[in-house]
Amino acid sequence: MKSKTLKKNKVNIITLGCSKNLVDSEVLSGQLAANDIPVVHESSKKDHNIVVVNTCGFIDKAKEESINTILEQLELKERGKLDKVYVTGCLSERYRGDLAKEINDVDAWFGTMELPLILKELQADYKAELLGERMLATPKHYAYLKISEGCNRTCSFCAIPLMRGGHVSKTIEEVVNEAKGLVKMGVKEIMLIAQELTYYGLDIYKKRALADLLKHLSDVPGLHWIRLHYAYPSKFPMEVLDVMRERENICNYLDMPLQHVTDRMLKAMKRQMDKQEMTDLLDAVRDRLPGICLRTTLIAGFPGETRDDVEELKAFLEQQRFDRVGVFTYSHEENTSAHDLEDNVPAEEKEARAQEIMELQQEISYEKNQERIGQTLKVLVDKKESGRYLGRTEFDSVDVDNEVIINTDRPLKPGEFVHVKIEKAYDFDLEGSLVTVS
Repeated sequence: MKSKTLKKNKVNIITLGCSKNLVDSEVLSGQLAANDIPVVHESSKKDHNIVVVNTCGFIDKAKEESINTILEQLELKERGKLDKVYVTGCLSERYRGDLAKEINDVDAWFGTMELPLILKELQADYKAELLGERMLATPKHYAYLKISEGCNRTCSFCAIPLMRGGHVSKTIEEVVNEAKGLVKMGVKEIMLIAQELTYYGLDIYKKRALADLLKHLSDVPGLHWIRLHYAYPSKFPMEVLDVMRERENICNYLDMPLQHVTDRMLKAMKRQMDKQEMTDLLDAVRDRLPGICLRTTLIAGFPGETRDDVEELKAFLEQQRFDRVGVFTYSHEENTSAHDLEDNVPAEEKEARAQEIMELQQEISYEKNQERIGQTLKVLVDKKESGRYLGRTEFDSVDVDNEVIINTDRPLKPGEFVHVKIEKAYDFDLEGSLVTVS
């Protein structure tokens, strides 16, 4: 495939949505690089002639961002700045037929599982021997590691199974080999991701095997931090907590999206547990792992949600005092079972409820941060920004959680571990002075 300028093709991949999409883009980048096709990720330079937009189709805001990004790239193509625009990812998987009719200037549309077809279109060979290898779009000291694809749950609000299919686990050997490869590239922290971590292994080992996987991963030399994201609460495998307690390089951190807490909302959402079961689980987690950092995600404005539901949710947050909380407003997604319900909470009210919840969490976060003053914490240096070094503790994941501002005259490098004495605490961040470099 020759460009109009007869220059060698160069591909720019634009990734929208979640970290699972980012991993897919990194795998595509690795395959293109192995085919000697120059590839960059979200490059601000204008020296590429081909763009691949990896879209998100999870909620309305994500769809809108994806479509706007596609249109922006097509405008560049119209002006002669690009030769080809391709679209892949969840939005394309879900709405390819409709989108192709509405936006006919896209050169080709691909679904979430069509990597070989994208490569063929780009005149590249799919190299099976590169399974697990990729070109990182993150700073080299951390990476996401996807341990499975798809989901078998039937949560009424979620369209992920429509876009990603049923749950398919990678083998333990595949995941461990990928982790070893990442460590060779300089990665010190891996964040395990899946649509549902705790279902891992059921399809291939006929049992929940996350604990076994963690044991093998924690034995990988040079892997300093392992972090768990997206642990579904129903039927949570408690043996995972024992491994977390025993292995020092598994972060004392668990991301467990609860979505709501009132029994009527949990039932409507098809979450397969009630409030008391949820409370018992959180008590058991904290009992087995004292000091664990618990992150959760909530939905505001689900169909039928009342002020009483919101007040009960806020009371639950006051009681449980989660370390980290994220809130989404409900998005009415077609072909989900919740789409049959009346989307009866106005958009402004959804936003107001989400804001109300986050304001409460902000107060809780500030109070919990104050307790850190005087402590010396191990911190992974992420970057230097505006003359200051920023890093994270084991209790904080990239982009979604708190940061530590490190005061020092000593030059530090991203990927270094340091010890910082906390001297100030804000709503969501900490600040302190460098004590030692690990």
